Amino acid sequence: QVQFVESGGGLVQPGGSLRLSCAASGRSFSIYRMGWYRQAPGKQRELVATLTTGGRTNYADSVRGRFTISRDNAKNTVNLQMNSLKPEDTAVYYCNLRNEVTSINYWGQGTQVTVSS
Repeated sequence: QVQFVESGGGLVQPGGSLRLSCAASGRSFSIYRMGWYRQAPGKQRELVATLTTGGRTNYADSVRGRFTISRDNAKNTVNLQMNSLKPEDTAVYYCNLRNEVTSINYWGQGTQVTVSS
């Protein structure tokens, strides 16, 4: 069974920064794409950023240039550095692991990010 520990969410003013971290355990993640999705109230869950085992990144247009995803394979951890935050970044952020062979997804429990003055 895959377990997640997400951290780093909270309240920040517009223009501020937060760093999300997600540590996964329960199996080897050497063939898993790691990423972050978010869901704002009344909206569908959307991709924020992903990082493949080969190092390829993918970012939503709305966060490109402001957010940076990274992973530590030795610690099974994926991080999301979020800079220049905007009120529209407010959402619950979910850690995602996707098996690159079977496409099976695993989801973290989510962490709230609120950008407000």
